Amino acid sequence: MTLELKQATKVTRGITHIKPTSLVLETGHFNVLLGQTGAGKTSLIKLMAGLDPLASGQIFFDGQDVSKLSTQKRNISLVHQFFVNYPQMSVYDNIASPLRVAGMAKSEIDDRVQEAAKLMKLEPMLKRRPQELSGGQQQRCALARAIAKESRAVFLDEPLANLDYKLREELREQLPELFAGRGAVVVYATSEPEEALLLGGRTALMEDGVVTQFGPTAEIYRNPANLTAASVFSDPPINVLDVTSEKGGIWGGGNLTWNADDRSASEGQYHFAIRPHHVRPTRGSDADVEVTGRIQVTELSGSETSAHFEVQGRSWVSLAHGVHPYRVGEEHTFYMDPADGLYFANGAA
Repeated sequence: MTLELKQATKVTRGITHIKPTSLVLETGHFNVLLGQTGAGKTSLIKLMAGLDPLASGQIFFDGQDVSKLSTQKRNISLVHQFFVNYPQMSVYDNIASPLRVAGMAKSEIDDRVQEAAKLMKLEPMLKRRPQELSGGQQQRCALARAIAKESRAVFLDEPLANLDYKLREELREQLPELFAGRGAVVVYATSEPEEALLLGGRTALMEDGVVTQFGPTAEIYRNPANLTAASVFSDPPINVLDVTSEKGGIWGGGNLTWNADDRSASEGQYHFAIRPHHVRPTRGSDADVEVTGRIQVTELSGSETSAHFEVQGRSWVSLAHGVHPYRVGEEHTFYMDPADGLYFANGAA
């Protein structure tokens, strides 16, 4: 099964939400849409699901043009971040509802509902109403409905966003297994880079209604095509510094210099970018370069400490394991290995 977009666009009241987008999504892995809020993830899902009309372009399911077909005729499932269930129905009836609409035999409906309920650990709750369930159980009910329907495509629009941390972790681990081998194209929208990495598969980076890069998730993380792609795939925000590469060395302003290596750029002006977890409060190796800045904000979150500080007029972030005694307003020296950084041509998106 493949889902293909050919120069698909979405325009509402003269405002372009999705610019010309061509993309081929396949079964066998998760297809992740990654971008910040407002990047166009939900708009793109609505186009693929048939909830919103195309302004131009086409959408194909296994070579069949479905651009003008209704949502019902596309045989898709959609799970939102909000717990969308029918409040007047039992859990059983919620899961069974699309199967009954399709006119399926009662025995087959029961088999599918029972299988989906078992997978989602909902068997003891089949007679309950959604309002009698916890948030996590309600979302499991919505996922069970998508599994039972056996759709050609399943769209998961930030389905774990409203769950607590423990439930998010639990379901995130289960999702790839739940949809494995079912033959559906699975599209998962998220604003969290870490979630994209955990799900694996292939990722489409989105910004301002445009897919900026698409490919194997781990490969995009290691080798983003441009600074925009690197920024989308970094939380906290990636650290950026304007540097000059010349005569075998890199100059970042002031006393911040280091030797060029195999990963460095040829002579010219560049944006040097390095992720916060590569900027450490203690020296890690002889290859490390010192980066000094005045602490602006510090925060302890779980087992990690983050520190925001200024470098050459730009705000940088260090994210390190453990508790570190930073003092706001004081200068602190951090360390980075330039080999962990990325170089992008100055002025390039």
